[in-house]
Amino acid sequence: MSSRLQGLFEQLPQLLGGHLSLAVPAIVVGVLLSVPLGILCVKSAAVRGPVMLVISLVQTVPSIALLAIMVAILGGTIGYRPAFVALLIYSILPIVRNTIVGLEGVDPAMREAARAVGMRPLQQLLKVELPLAFPVILAGIRTATVWVVGIATLSTPVGAPSLGNYIFSGLQLRDWQRVLFGCVATMLLSLILDQLIALIERSLQRRRFVVVWVATAVLGGLLAVGLAPQLVPATAAGFTEVGQQAAVAEGAAAEQQPTLAGQTIRIGAKGFTEQLILTDLLAGRIQAAGGTARPLGNMGSTIVFDALAKNTIDVYVDYTGTLWSTVLKEPGPIGQAAMRVAVAGRLFDQYGIVLLGPLGFENTYALVVRQEQAKRFGLRTITDLTSQAGQLRIGGDPEFFGRPEWQRVRDLYGLHGIEQVGMDSTFMYQAVADGQVDLAAGFSTDGRIDAFNLAVLDDPLAAFPPYDAVILLSPAAAANQALVASLEPLVNRISVAAMRVANRSVDEDGRTPAEAAAALAAAVGIGENPGDGASR
Repeated sequence: MSSRLQGLFEQLPQLLGGHLSLAVPAIVVGVLLSVPLGILCVKSAAVRGPVMLVISLVQTVPSIALLAIMVAILGGTIGYRPAFVALLIYSILPIVRNTIVGLEGVDPAMREAARAVGMRPLQQLLKVELPLAFPVILAGIRTATVWVVGIATLSTPVGAPSLGNYIFSGLQLRDWQRVLFGCVATMLLSLILDQLIALIERSLQRRRFVVVWVATAVLGGLLAVGLAPQLVPATAAGFTEVGQQAAVAEGAAAEQQPTLAGQTIRIGAKGFTEQLILTDLLAGRIQAAGGTARPLGNMGSTIVFDALAKNTIDVYVDYTGTLWSTVLKEPGPIGQAAMRVAVAGRLFDQYGIVLLGPLGFENTYALVVRQEQAKRFGLRTITDLTSQAGQLRIGGDPEFFGRPEWQRVRDLYGLHGIEQVGMDSTFMYQAVADGQVDLAAGFSTDGRIDAFNLAVLDDPLAAFPPYDAVILLSPAAAANQALVASLEPLVNRISVAAMRVANRSVDEDGRTPAEAAAALAAAVGIGENPGDGASR
């Protein structure tokens, strides 16, 4: 077995456990709510219309959007709760619908016979109607199970670990083995749960109650497997390597630092390569100080920031331009140093968040085109696109096109006629290189700019604000002196060139984010002595 495949299997217990802890309780609670609701709909036409309208409308909401809505409704809380509530909602429709169909399909003669022997309405329901409708109801439960297990993969962006972690990280890293592994694992889990429920159905029909109890016990065991990782803190999968390397390199020097022993530090991250590498880098410092790093990745800008403000996560790396435009809602940029000071002050005053310091590099948005295209049409600045905007297509991640920065670029440079093509950042650079789009909104530190021979267009009107990478601490984490001491050596230590090399090593050379983080730490000299990095 290859080391990469072995690493995937090592992560499986935690991610499968997270997936089970979301899906199985959502299905169980969904059954407990939906069957009585379906019965009520059959008994009351006045209830049936509004109930079916509401749950049918909810089903039309895209899964990822419903998860984001749950985060907002729950006051910015990320992790298990919003994901569980969203999955519970998605489980309701097929069970309610099949309960209605099953009960309405009961032969009227059976109802008449029940009344003839003196059964009350409740007895008739429990002893005649529900048993006869049971196969149809169970078919709805099986449908809900497959839905919920599949949709649970989308819980990753709201901070709930699941088998979707394989898929999201695999897409970002262009690691198709990882994507396929996540898809196969999810498919197998769906089939196993579906067949267990089918086995229970067949066994009940044949009155093989021993098999029913065994299958039920297996479902209970899967639920227990799912809940175990939630109850026992564990070192985050994928972060052990950096922590071990840093701990060995730093040795006795780490003992002189304040310790994080016994503490679990939650690290937030957005969904692109640089963030994965930096999260591993932070994890290495935390583990070297004796703590346990727990990643919560692939989150959107507003979700991860809200999580930090509410102490749901402890630390993450963000960018001053993003904070200035998206969080603080400022319409136009200011100078780089002034923005950093202003962002730090306002984040502390308004949210209690502490900006520990810049990492030393800026990762700004950059509009990129093919080198040969730039030479042929004399494209040097964004201004050169204005006259051709109506014939151009720009690729970018969906978040970018909704950000104030893009609106400012579009207005200042007159790019209103340009066609916007939303796509995952994984595919943007390849799309430009292949001519599927004319340009893309990339990142200045991305190694794929050089790898795909792309040219960066200058921004003479300074439409994009500065994007200094900065370490942010939650209000609660800012008081943790051991955490602060472990992260301070990272301040002003990473250059643009070093970050670009690290990004390219993952995106093009096939290294893991953990390997890239370890190499980056060694390259900039922060893996030798955690006690003196900040003073160099």
